[in-house]
Amino acid sequence: MTRPRFHRILLKLSGEALMGDGQFGIDPDTVAGLAGEVAAAKAAGHELCLVVGGGNIFRGMAASAKGMDRASADYMGMLATVMNALAVQNALEKLGIDTRVQSAIPMSSVCEPYVRRRAMRHMEKGRIVIFAAGTGNPYFTTDTAAALRAAEMGCDALFKGTSVDGVYDADPKKVPTAKRYDHLDFHRVLADDLKVMDGAAIALCRDNKIPIVVFNIRQPGNLAQVLAGQGTATIVSTEE
Repeated sequence: MTRPRFHRILLKLSGEALMGDGQFGIDPDTVAGLAGEVAAAKAAGHELCLVVGGGNIFRGMAASAKGMDRASADYMGMLATVMNALAVQNALEKLGIDTRVQSAIPMSSVCEPYVRRRAMRHMEKGRIVIFAAGTGNPYFTTDTAAALRAAEMGCDALFKGTSVDGVYDADPKKVPTAKRYDHLDFHRVLADDLKVMDGAAIALCRDNKIPIVVFNIRQPGNLAQVLAGQGTATIVSTEE
């Protein structure tokens, strides 16, 4: 099966992708490298919007597991995503790319509030929009926020940038014989609990017929290659 090409995409980055070799926080050189990947994709003619996680700064679920109120912990995690979004925005604008951050939790001093029609207009004008603060609600992950925004923006696909080159039947870092899939069906991902994204995100993409493309964002030039239908990745769609 030939991998399709996509024009408008939502790129989901984990907060850990911004850490570089560190254990936490934001590494400016790593963020600059990621911005370069996004800039190359935009130069190739693609329309992009982004959702960035916050796990490099604060994990709501981890804090909740240690006794913190889940809602409060999740709100703190959402604030972490705003910091990451501002870091990515700064790196993109250093490359001369017009970028807007929209937060689901209003904080007008630092970024725009999330307004769907305004975000659509930004993208039509060639700007990159970074969606921060998840869905604005506790108990929902940034994966679910990415699937929701991809549907709202009318994206052709949701690209998930990870540290591995696709979806495997086991953790390839722990199991050398793990098998990588080229294509998967949404129902199989849910049935086999393959941990591509959380169940709510998978269901949202399935119901709105939005393919999920999982690829290695740490490999230089890989985003542009995968967008061109080349490179190594796994695509999750309605058909295997």
